[in-house]
Amino acid sequence: MLRILALPLGFVLDLIFGDPSWIRHPVCWIGDLISALEKRLRKIFPDTPGGLLTAGIVMVFMVCAVCYFLPFAILYILYKYVPVAAFLLETFWCYQLLAARSLKQESMKVYDRLVNGTLDEARYAVSMIVGRDTESLSDTGVTKAAVETVAENASDGVIAPMLFMAIGGAPLMFLYKGINTMDSMVGYKNDKYLYFGRCAAKLDDVANFIPARLSGWLMVAASGLTGFNWKNAARIYRRDRRNHASPNSAQTEAAMAGALGVQLAGNAFYFGKLYEKPTIGDPDRTVEYEDIPRANRILYGTAVLGMAVFTVLGFLIRLA
Repeated sequence: MLRILALPLGFVLDLIFGDPSWIRHPVCWIGDLISALEKRLRKIFPDTPGGLLTAGIVMVFMVCAVCYFLPFAILYILYKYVPVAAFLLETFWCYQLLAARSLKQESMKVYDRLVNGTLDEARYAVSMIVGRDTESLSDTGVTKAAVETVAENASDGVIAPMLFMAIGGAPLMFLYKGINTMDSMVGYKNDKYLYFGRCAAKLDDVANFIPARLSGWLMVAASGLTGFNWKNAARIYRRDRRNHASPNSAQTEAAMAGALGVQLAGNAFYFGKLYEKPTIGDPDRTVEYEDIPRANRILYGTAVLGMAVFTVLGFLIRLA
């Protein structure tokens, strides 16, 4: 029963300290594993649609197995023989795998460059946290990109890991991060990854289906608790939450757009190619620099609300 306290303790550590720079992040190790497997599997399987699909499925299976069973085995042994060490390790892993503070810090670097630096510096700062091309973005485009990534990663980087931690502890949290990292590395619809990354992308859609919708409603509630327009957030969420090629990405973007009273999304360039995308929200006013710290306020409100809800959920699951 005490294990569920690893979630609120890890969350508090993340809010206070952010990612620990003195130790390599687990996601980096997961990324190394994915890169090594991709390189090896592309040599083993033929370079055909069927061969690449099969290679991608094998990679997904292997990454998921390592991400779940390795931390499970470590914690199983420690909880059996040194339970205090196991609890401390699980708390530390939870702290590492939550990204509320780092998301705020990286987005506020964009804000700082917009306010105190140059547009090129702001473009570079936002390129560190988004996947789109940023070289030709206007200052408004840079601001929108930063707000959108705060909204989207509120689910991927905070709420979803919390939910899986509450349900199945650090091993399930690691499994989710493995799935999410695979999608971010190989889940592209381009010539290189259309077939190899398809299984990873579809699995990520499944893994995020419930967390994204929970995140949307938590963000609607948090917008009211943090002084924003929760009624408009709920209205835009219900109307625009499907305005994205991904079944999950627009969920939190819609809530954020409604809370701030701005219009997000729309057309964007990826790898030099224009992708026509629907807009999210109403253009009640022009997006402005201050929307980045506002978005972070909503992010923190969503994170705190999620932590409270999922801590209670964890206790109820373990009582059942």
